[in-house]
Amino acid sequence: MSKKLKNIPLFKNEDEEIKFWDKADSSQYFDFDSAELAAFPNLKLTRQPISLRLTNSLLTKLKLLANKKDVPYQSLIKLYLEKAVADDYYRLAV
Repeated sequence: MSKKLKNIPLFKNEDEEIKFWDKADSSQYFDFDSAELAAFPNLKLTRQPISLRLTNSLLTKLKLLANKKDVPYQSLIKLYLEKAVADDYYRLAV
């Protein structure tokens, strides 16, 4: 006999859903024993490789910073770009 699963509530926004799942026991909402492997053959990559020319000194500084933070330097560059773009985007947006 399988246990009765709870219904997942409707959420007003993503933040509300995140808070819910942070506290909820997902095993009360999903039967993991009957879960099936999902395949997404048409899923496209969300990242696009680009070529970016940096000065040697800037690249060296980035690599040193990345080493101190124990992250790959490409990941550090992405973090810096994401933060700078987000700051400007929200500052300049209506």
